[in-house]
Amino acid sequence: MSAFIYVLTTNGVLFLISIIFWKFPPKKINRLYGYRTPKAMQNEDIWHFANTTFNLAFLKYSGISFVFALLLASISATELTWQPMVFVALAILVSLIKTERAINENFNDEGKRIK
Repeated sequence: MSAFIYVLTTNGVLFLISIIFWKFPPKKINRLYGYRTPKAMQNEDIWHFANTTFNLAFLKYSGISFVFALLLASISATELTWQPMVFVALAILVSLIKTERAINENFNDEGKRIK
């Protein structure tokens, strides 16, 4: 498999999913679609905040992941194996961590806004 095809099917798909999440965020709390953690599903206010925060972070970091993976594919002399998937994992992990931190900074344990 070509390095560019590999990057398009991993990082490119992740970036496409982030665009879909950003353009079509979930309207109501559900168990199928959106940023679903116990804290995010406490109430509608946290739900909308968490999904907005996650979708923006996910869009940003999956885009960065896609660009870096494309650069890696263009300069790599050997076939890529696990490297693009590291960028995928980092994009998801950083988005999750940033969202959880934002929730904890803006909401207390009972689900009320702090600020």
